[in-house]
Amino acid sequence: MPETMNKKMIVFTLGKLLMVEALFMLMPLLVALLNHEKTGAAYGIVFIGTFLIGVLMGHKAPVDRTIYAKEGFFIVGVSWLLLSFFGALPFVISGEIPSFVDAFFETVSGFTTTGASILSDVDTMSRASLFWRSFTHWVGGMGVLVFTVAFIPLASGRTMHILKAEMPGHIVGKLVSKVRVSAQILYVIYAILTVIEILLLLLGGMPLFDSVLNSFATAGTGGFSMTSAGIGLYNSPYLEGVITVFMILFGVNFNLIYFFLLGKILPVLKSEELRGYLVIIALATLGVTLNIAPMYHSYMKAFRYAVFQVASIITTTGFATTDYNLWPMFSQTVLLLLMFVGACSGSTGGGIKVSRILLLFKSALKEVKRLLHSRSVVTVNYEGNAVAPKTMNTIHGFLVLYSVVFIGGLLIISLENLDFHTTFSAVATCINNVGPGFNLVGPTGNFGFLSDASKLTLSFIMLVGRLEIFPIFILFSKSFWRG
Repeated sequence: MPETMNKKMIVFTLGKLLMVEALFMLMPLLVALLNHEKTGAAYGIVFIGTFLIGVLMGHKAPVDRTIYAKEGFFIVGVSWLLLSFFGALPFVISGEIPSFVDAFFETVSGFTTTGASILSDVDTMSRASLFWRSFTHWVGGMGVLVFTVAFIPLASGRTMHILKAEMPGHIVGKLVSKVRVSAQILYVIYAILTVIEILLLLLGGMPLFDSVLNSFATAGTGGFSMTSAGIGLYNSPYLEGVITVFMILFGVNFNLIYFFLLGKILPVLKSEELRGYLVIIALATLGVTLNIAPMYHSYMKAFRYAVFQVASIITTTGFATTDYNLWPMFSQTVLLLLMFVGACSGSTGGGIKVSRILLLFKSALKEVKRLLHSRSVVTVNYEGNAVAPKTMNTIHGFLVLYSVVFIGGLLIISLENLDFHTTFSAVATCINNVGPGFNLVGPTGNFGFLSDASKLTLSFIMLVGRLEIFPIFILFSKSFWRG
């Protein structure tokens, strides 16, 4: 680690993070006690061990508590590995997922809100472990470090570097002047929306435990289900409708939700990303509805399945109410494309993000205009402002690195000698944090049959996708370690 890096502050912050994760373990422990489950012992053991390690690392605040960009990226990159490592231990100790590689994959999938699972029979898991799986979605959606910044005093300033490195999308800004208060506002909005969804699901007859877990998975746009049948188990248009609305809502930039709650409607109406996001959902839903209608002999039933699945995939939630592997190729292709598009920047969703797609499209049009009119000065405008070349360079760099990770992952997983749809969609769904893919890793399948090497590769890809490439790639940069 270079001398220019504030090592003591890094250790202190990671210690606080482990203490927070340990406290989170008390919730599944409580669930186990209420349900008289032996798995509670595993969560108790991990709670004690993780908390003690956290206390040793974070008991004494350093004199210099400044976090610069370098420390921010390092903390974010390493913290997600630590979170996943310690978060996997209860599964292994309890024996519910005996293989550490499988448990690590499941936990990474939870924290990164991917929802890809190695479990073939979720129904046999204890309620404590089902709760922990879904809760990792909820806390991972907004970010554990964002939570830590919001509610635990860390640095004297510059914690914005942590927020920027952990929050999805390239458009991340403070809601108010203080970063800590901004993080608190984000989590309060997040929690309130989650509670509202829980109440609406209860009104539809869903049991309390199911309502809480499905709301956690919806809010974090994760998609872990507490049953192998998924949301289709309830066979309720009302419940599907509620979850659809909230999936779409949690795919919106939280800054816009904040402005809306304050009554500032103009920024919401002017948002090109929001308009693009809603238009894509509408067009995809229309296309899929018309394509699958002959299968269901009813346009209303086709619409019900189409809008749920479109919302689930574009927000990278990954819920399913039907086996879309059986849908026509057009509908499957639409869903595959939506995996890459993803939700809005500043939301809990994954994917490339609608804002990046719009800016890349505008940049391409600018180049066409420049070729036709070589002497004219053409700029890329987004939401009423000229986009700085630095921003476009960052987006182009993101796309290049994204492609490198995707192609590299595709080559490694291809060594499994599976069919192309399974191989391609397995990598696509992990880098975009969607969850289910197609064929063997589709909504009725899982990732458990893959080799340990492939599971670790996909775990790395999920982390890279959730942290949006740069925080992980920076750790492998020579210039980073040379200072």
